[in-house]
Amino acid sequence: MTAYEFPGEPGTGSAPGRGPVPAAYDAVVLAGGAARRLGGADKPGVRVGGRALLDRVLAACAGARATVVVAAPRPTARPVTWAQEDPPGGGPLAALDAGLRHTTAEHVVVLSADLPFLREHTVDRLLSTLRTSAADGVLLTDPEGRDQPLVAAYDASRLREGLALLSGRHDGLTGLPLRRLIAALDLTRISDPVASFDCDTWDDIATARARIREHGHVLDEWISAVKDELGIDLDVDTRGLLDLARDAAHGVDRPAAPLTTFLVGYAAARAGGGPEAVAEAARKAAALAVRWKEESTTEPQPSGSRPDVAPDATPDTRPDAG
Repeated sequence: MTAYEFPGEPGTGSAPGRGPVPAAYDAVVLAGGAARRLGGADKPGVRVGGRALLDRVLAACAGARATVVVAAPRPTARPVTWAQEDPPGGGPLAALDAGLRHTTAEHVVVLSADLPFLREHTVDRLLSTLRTSAADGVLLTDPEGRDQPLVAAYDASRLREGLALLSGRHDGLTGLPLRRLIAALDLTRISDPVASFDCDTWDDIATARARIREHGHVLDEWISAVKDELGIDLDVDTRGLLDLARDAAHGVDRPAAPLTTFLVGYAAARAGGGPEAVAEAARKAAALAVRWKEESTTEPQPSGSRPDVAPDATPDTRPDAG
């Protein structure tokens, strides 16, 4: 794929919208190949936004019951099952067959390992569309309308039937192109120019790296990268935490912003973690920041008037008070 201007966000293409949360599914990620247009580089390990391309794809299919990666084993941010076609380098159909042997779900998501902008909601959308149709599979198309069969959800039984038929006709699957299988399936297509973007060349890598640093993308990309790096699988109200940091910086002092958000995280962890614990800790800290700021902007009291006291304060009644 060549570099181009992205017209929108992942998952906003012209097709049925995201439906209910899909039921259990399995995922097969094809991470082999020679990467000739990258000069033979280890494409799944190339980093975009500080994360390996393979790890970015694994994050998108985090909801899979089983995730199988067809490639030589390597460290990954998420646990996976490893598979290898026999012989190695036998092509996409042989790799798909090897991966499917480790799956049992009715539906399987099949992905390449070079999709920097694929997100979990797009995977859910593929599955939801498949479940509400009579098709054998649902795949994305790129900006030129070309099918992307390695960004798709399929009926697993239909894939197995097709692979078995091709293997019988050709005495195996080694070297056969993926289109031989796809041509025999009844497919539904979804247009998604962003999620379908794959990295075949160094120009594609440069385009991906530039886009995630654009205003409107960089914060979400950074938060996703940090969560992967720290092994955190937690969705929180990012906007709420940013508002808290702003209030602490403006109402107290600039260094209060990072320290306050750190303390919120620490308090949430002590409370058992989870989005609710983060939200509650952030709410308390935000209310304190507001009270702090209000005190600093309160009009001076007239001479002789009673100073402000907290509602629950008790007067000092000691004999020497006064």
